[in-house]
Amino acid sequence: MTNELGDIGFGYRPRAAYASDPAKSRGRLYDEVESPTRTPFQRDRDRIIHSTAFRRLKHKTQVFVAHEGDHYRTRLTHSIEVAQIARALARALRGDEDLAEAVALVHDFGHTPFGHTGEDALNERMSQWGGFDHNAQSLRVVTRLERRYAEFDGLNLTWETLEGLVKHNGPLTDAKGKGLKGPVPQAIRDYSELHDLELDRFAGIEAQCAAIADDIAYNTHDIDDGLRSGFLTLDMLETVTLPGSILAGVRARYPGLDDVRTGHELMRRQITMMVEDVIVSTTANLARIKPDSAEAVRAAGETMVTFSAQMSATEKELKTFLYKHLYRHDEVMRVRGDAEQIVRDLFDVYFADPRAMPDGWREGLDRAEDRIKARSVADFLAGMTDTYALKEHRRLFDHTPDLS
Repeated sequence: MTNELGDIGFGYRPRAAYASDPAKSRGRLYDEVESPTRTPFQRDRDRIIHSTAFRRLKHKTQVFVAHEGDHYRTRLTHSIEVAQIARALARALRGDEDLAEAVALVHDFGHTPFGHTGEDALNERMSQWGGFDHNAQSLRVVTRLERRYAEFDGLNLTWETLEGLVKHNGPLTDAKGKGLKGPVPQAIRDYSELHDLELDRFAGIEAQCAAIADDIAYNTHDIDDGLRSGFLTLDMLETVTLPGSILAGVRARYPGLDDVRTGHELMRRQITMMVEDVIVSTTANLARIKPDSAEAVRAAGETMVTFSAQMSATEKELKTFLYKHLYRHDEVMRVRGDAEQIVRDLFDVYFADPRAMPDGWREGLDRAEDRIKARSVADFLAGMTDTYALKEHRRLFDHTPDLS
């Protein structure tokens, strides 16, 4: 790119024909003069990192609530790990690395305090007003709730980043607009009417990289947190095909290695094995389908960035193991129950009396329709960190459950 700044570089090797090209972006909802030093996708990535929602991920639960230990992953550290893997995949497949990174960094913006536990509780409280979905909430955050710019609400991200955010797990509707997994959240439908996200088509290759990077990250790093907590042991993992086979190799090469180092060797080998499997499998998919443009990826009718059949089977086995022994562990479920009660209590108080919320959230809600009031309460609650939710509960109630 040559302009008044001279011949500057954007850090790229040539992209594949099927990659998303920032020079051909479908643009932003609100037109802006583009940066002379950053591509539109690089600019999206930077806006995401500098947002308030990104900083709040530091104190939001991944599996273990943040104050249970400094070394457990939070939504922030998880998102960074997902972004690193997504970028590696996009680089190997010659996609746009910055777009893959942006989608990975923004994908958890809509998560409530206390992880999926908080989401379940908020969805139950919002059941008569369209429910609560963290993916739709992520879209609300970046298109409405972030208030940083003079000329628009939200971050005004490009169409490709928003498409990746909404559809990284695949299409949401069939060709006639019917939801494939139930009704499409209203927030997604509303935005798509303004800036058609083509909900019946697949996302670009970069968003698909981010989606599978999410699976790789939590399948591996949740094991690490499980070992740290003592809920999982290396002996337990020996019975599971993927980590078991890796452990056998580590122990054969390093007999007598202590458990902590053995666990870390397992983690890094598992990530490498899964990433390399995705690259080989996806390369074969691309050779078979032969997409010649980003639009051809969207119209392919199938996900292109995939595990091999063998890895997919072992990954499902690992997920089943983690659900049984980690996510549904008695102690985790105890904390989940208490966390759900905290979220339900806060929703009930704010809905009954919006004046309990801070300035900027409560104005006009005492006269608003219930659906508007409920959605505003959900927006406020979903944005909370674990620590702030606990602080608010202690302020409003005589007793707050101990989540430690």
